[in-house]
Amino acid sequence: MYTALLVILIIVQVIVAFYLLQPTLLLLVYAIKKALGMSRPEIKADAPQTASRSFAAIITAHKSLALVPPLVDSLLKQHYDNFVIYVVADACEDDPLTYDHPKVKLLRPATRLNAKIRSIDYAINHFVQPHDVLVIFDSDNLAHPDYLSVLNHYFNQGHRAVQTNLQPKNTDTLYARLDAAGNLYNNFSDRLMRSELGLSSNIWGLGIAMETSLYREIIYQHFLGGFDKKIQADIVKKIPLLAYAPEAMVYDEKIDNGAALEKQRTRWINAYFKYFKYGWDVFATGLGRGSFNLVYFGINLLRPPLFILLAAAFFLGAVNIFVSPAMAGFWLGVVAVFVASFFLIVLVMQQEKKIFTSLFYMPFFVLRQVKALLKIKAANKSFLQTDNNKVLYIEDVLKKQPLPKI
Repeated sequence: MYTALLVILIIVQVIVAFYLLQPTLLLLVYAIKKALGMSRPEIKADAPQTASRSFAAIITAHKSLALVPPLVDSLLKQHYDNFVIYVVADACEDDPLTYDHPKVKLLRPATRLNAKIRSIDYAINHFVQPHDVLVIFDSDNLAHPDYLSVLNHYFNQGHRAVQTNLQPKNTDTLYARLDAAGNLYNNFSDRLMRSELGLSSNIWGLGIAMETSLYREIIYQHFLGGFDKKIQADIVKKIPLLAYAPEAMVYDEKIDNGAALEKQRTRWINAYFKYFKYGWDVFATGLGRGSFNLVYFGINLLRPPLFILLAAAFFLGAVNIFVSPAMAGFWLGVVAVFVASFFLIVLVMQQEKKIFTSLFYMPFFVLRQVKALLKIKAANKSFLQTDNNKVLYIEDVLKKQPLPKI
């Protein structure tokens, strides 16, 4: 019995250590490639195009259209012309917003959809013309003027699905800056470095572009949360590479207070556990096909939220005080290396110094996530929509933010 427990303890420690030390290894690879001038070449938006794909920009709005006009405005200011905007106004009966523009189609479902997946399907079913590619936005997003032009380059290269570069729209509060720091870390570890290594990138629940025919192949069984968990697990098995386009920037509203953070993270944590099985499916598929890309993707789909990994590290360190004091010291070192790597990654990726300095308040952010974990059952019963209210136009964002590092 003791031997079996010891083996389980060793396996768990290897897994947790791998996840926590992975960012450090990626940071070292990044530094080496930079020093040797081996980084991937940047795609220029104004480079000659071989074909002009037809894009459907799908905006999913729920209960409010207040933030839709700035997003539509940013899309209408694209340096690319072959697109149509579809605004799905779900449960927005009292909002009088209208559009009289040939590129904007405002759709008002007769019955409430109450799910992002249903809103996307509703838009697809009401396309006014065939579209090669669809791009999914939340109503609080903004798109850089070169956004669609850069995406067209990627699809002309043969990619079938492309995740774009999520950047903060607002960094005016402590929680917004901490939220932005988390995005920068994830952009680096799950997208930029995957791209540098020729591997498929994780997607966000927004700013994901894919061939319309590819999206139609996905069948959903659950509608409350986890849109990105389901879609990426299916797509990555169907195509050679899920690409990342760091030059295509989409701006997203960051959480600006603790209560909103808890609501958002409750939904995200619930989605992680609900769709946990998809990580195993991708991992097993990768083993069966002999695909390192799928195996690595599946391993990272199985990765728990970072605050849970850190809690596991502290727990393992405490257990090892009685089992192996040397290993207790090892876990202290692992946590220290992870924290240092997190800080360095944000320092490398940041555009504003105040994002980096906000990291010293990260314990407050972690505490809110712990509280969110205790409320995950609520996410199975309601949509738990995060309230957004930052009415900013693309000129406002570009004026105060330098271009992100790629």
